[in-house]
Amino acid sequence: MYLIVAGGGKVGANVASSLLAMGHEVTLVEQRRDRFEALEEKFGPIALHGDATEVHVLERAGINRPPDIVFAVTGDDEDNLVIAQIAKEGYGVPKAIARVNDPRNQQHFDLLGITQTVCATSGILGLVEHEVPQHGLVRLLELRQEGLEVVEMQIAGNSPAAGKRVAGLSLPEDVRLVSVTRNGVGEIAVGQTVIRPGDRVIAILKPGLEDSLRRALVG
Repeated sequence: MYLIVAGGGKVGANVASSLLAMGHEVTLVEQRRDRFEALEEKFGPIALHGDATEVHVLERAGINRPPDIVFAVTGDDEDNLVIAQIAKEGYGVPKAIARVNDPRNQQHFDLLGITQTVCATSGILGLVEHEVPQHGLVRLLELRQEGLEVVEMQIAGNSPAAGKRVAGLSLPEDVRLVSVTRNGVGEIAVGQTVIRPGDRVIAILKPGLEDSLRRALVG
């Protein structure tokens, strides 16, 4: 595979190193002269000096081929958005993966159709939420393109769902229970599955139905 990595900071350099180790062909683009010189010393001719938001720089990187994937992983969200858009809309690159530095900017990527994003801040907050969940609900995965999310909830002894079968729960229409984990052992949730205190339940639902699901399962 041929891949372009735009942004030669720690993230971009590590991504490039990993991709090269996998045997892929890579071009790494970096704008800052001092950083580029260090990258050129480490990676050799695959390092390219220039601003990846500029079309002529991307063309020098080989975006006309086109590459299989463009990674926009600079430290600037606006730049990453522009790079991903140029790749997908201007050159028909099948996949553009963008780094989102500020989670508040995620909506801009979504609105412009850049749905394959990575945000370290959101990931860290998700881990914190998993350890200290608010109101017993943990968001595990957001499927923005599909308009769905996956959440996990723990069932307490006084939960309205405790002791009930899945088929007997009053769940919102756009909510489905996926699995129930008890004592570290998981099983697929079916109509006859009984929810017990201490169980951890994973559900898939439309965003905005979290409170309804919480009321149905934990009260």
